[in-house]
Amino acid sequence: MYNKVVMIGHLTRDIELRYLSSGTALGKSSIATNHSYKTSTGEKKDETCFLEFDVFGKSAEIINQYVKKGNKVLLEGRLVLQQWTAQDGSKRSKHSLNVESFKFMDNKGENQGQPNSYNNAPQSQPQATQTQPVKQIDISDDEIPF
Repeated sequence: MYNKVVMIGHLTRDIELRYLSSGTALGKSSIATNHSYKTSTGEKKDETCFLEFDVFGKSAEIINQYVKKGNKVLLEGRLVLQQWTAQDGSKRSKHSLNVESFKFMDNKGENQGQPNSYNNAPQSQPQATQTQPVKQIDISDDEIPF
């Protein structure tokens, strides 16, 4: 099976950063994406998709430091189903994105001093974009919660 999601959109709120009892950083927020299309009658329609996401470890600390509400980001990771029982006893569920890597998409002038992207997953070869080098940060397997 293959579970890979890539989303480009704007943050709907600032990153909520907290630390788990193990000391691992956890960042939570959501992203909004837009899709425009025309119906068969020629009417223009806009769809907005909101998706909550979680970032772990050093990634959470980095994205919290450089990204704020409204910033455009590319998030790559896997979709997870979260299930729980509400206080009224009803079963609840939602999908969210566990982020493995991200890239800042705002114009260079708007995000000076930010790293271009960050990849939380191990790679065999360093990656680079043609316009800017990708900043590689090594993390240990202990920092990856899944």
